[in-house]
Amino acid sequence: MTKPAITFIVPGDPNQRTGGYLYDARMVDALKLGGYEVDVVGLAGCFPVPDDAAIQAMHTTLMGVPSDGWVIFDGLAMGGLGDVLSQWRRAPAIASQRWIGLVHHPLADEQGVSDETKAWLFSQEQRSLSLCDQVIVTSDFTAERLVSAGYLASRPAVVNPGVRPAPLAKRAHSGQAVKGRAVLLCVASLTPRKGHMVLLQALANLKDHDWICQWVGSPTRDPAHASTLTQTIHTLGLGERIACLGELDERGLDDCYHEADLCVLPSHYEGYGMVVTEALARGLPMITTDGGALKDTLPAGAGGQVPAGDATGLASMLRTWFENPGEQQAWLRAARQSRAGLNDWSQAGVKFIEALGLAYT
Repeated sequence: MTKPAITFIVPGDPNQRTGGYLYDARMVDALKLGGYEVDVVGLAGCFPVPDDAAIQAMHTTLMGVPSDGWVIFDGLAMGGLGDVLSQWRRAPAIASQRWIGLVHHPLADEQGVSDETKAWLFSQEQRSLSLCDQVIVTSDFTAERLVSAGYLASRPAVVNPGVRPAPLAKRAHSGQAVKGRAVLLCVASLTPRKGHMVLLQALANLKDHDWICQWVGSPTRDPAHASTLTQTIHTLGLGERIACLGELDERGLDDCYHEADLCVLPSHYEGYGMVVTEALARGLPMITTDGGALKDTLPAGAGGQVPAGDATGLASMLRTWFENPGEQQAWLRAARQSRAGLNDWSQAGVKFIEALGLAYT
């Protein structure tokens, strides 16, 4: 079989440092290492509800794909363009192209979106996925969600993310409970789905404990929400406790993990939750919610879990962690033990290539 030329389409700058973009970049690396020619295209315009620039960018990109080429669409790029892609799929000139949809989570499951927009996104993404020759998702939860919600008639292939090997964080290396100020770390873009408002409500009830909480994540994806979070931080009197560090490069993020005592991910919903495995790779425990795939991503004992949106439950779990050195140490031990079961990105890349039905050479 002749190796196909592959076009990998993502929305916006391919170098963004969210979980979805990092996953895409790692799969591109694996394909290239496997001997495949991959052209990564970052589409201009707005997503997931596309503007004229996004529509034109998709048209322009597809015009440049060879008639027998393969196209991998990141779900955020294709999900709102079902009508556009339907026009292309009917063209005889591209009958030999192979289309693959890569879904991190259904777009209609996003928080802070009106019911009307959710319904529109569902219809567009369902149409887009129906045009694909194959669909790959990043978790068993998303595979089941696409079938149960009616996006797909049959279960898609699942390729879980990998994780980059990392040294133990300072707290994990010592294995000791915190003495003095605790450093909490939340790695998530400042968008409604990530649940920062819930975290603030919880932390506001824990001022009697000595802690700081570092937030690492872009404030530009939803500037209005980020501004609301900033105002709420000051309204709650947490200005000296919450450090909003923005989006960091790999080294800066590594430094934050190294100094952290506990990671917190208060998301309402995740299609996988890569920051969970990033924390575990450093031996750090985590408190998450049960939102979406998070109920399965965190290994038992390596932290705690509360219902999504439950600020009272989150505050209670954090308070228990603050006040129980034995539990802190138990979580640290479990987190360290879980490192051995984590897959690295090279393993994930090989599985991705195999899911495509290609050979890794």
